[in-house]
Amino acid sequence: MKRLTLLLMLCLALTGSYAQTFTLKSNDLGGQVTKNQTFNGFGCTGSNTSPHLAWVNVPEGTKSFAITMYDPDAPTGSGWWHWVVFNIPANVTELKTGAGTPSLQLMPAGSIQSRTDFGQPGYGGPCPPVGDGFHQYIITVYALKTDNLGLDEKASPAMVGFNLNANAIAKASIIAYFKR
Repeated sequence: MKRLTLLLMLCLALTGSYAQTFTLKSNDLGGQVTKNQTFNGFGCTGSNTSPHLAWVNVPEGTKSFAITMYDPDAPTGSGWWHWVVFNIPANVTELKTGAGTPSLQLMPAGSIQSRTDFGQPGYGGPCPPVGDGFHQYIITVYALKTDNLGLDEKASPAMVGFNLNANAIAKASIIAYFKR
């Protein structure tokens, strides 16, 4: 009986630890990009509105967060960075719809939206070339072991990415697809 009880307790402990993973969610985004998130330019006529994002089960030791949106399928040889945000305070676990538009000032105090492959800070939605097939848009939240990456809004996506990977405790992603 003692062995059975011990085995049951071990199984419950293991099951509970797997259920508490760092997870990214969105009220606006499912498996497909909508017109709301699509870029307004390059032949696309979307609203260019960043999606609502929320994350749960934050890893212990997290001092800040970062968000990126990346298209590895862009025909550039290096993909396309659509959104880069960092220095999001550790007590923040949600970004409102439209937070990626700098003029709306919806980002938490201290957060920095840096340059994307569009050449400026802020969210730039999907707009793949016509006939290029489905592109995957990977939105990732990083839990970081530092409260400040020491970068500013002029930092390139590659420089931010280097610093994110050097300071990541955990990360969680959502992938949405879009084609024209």
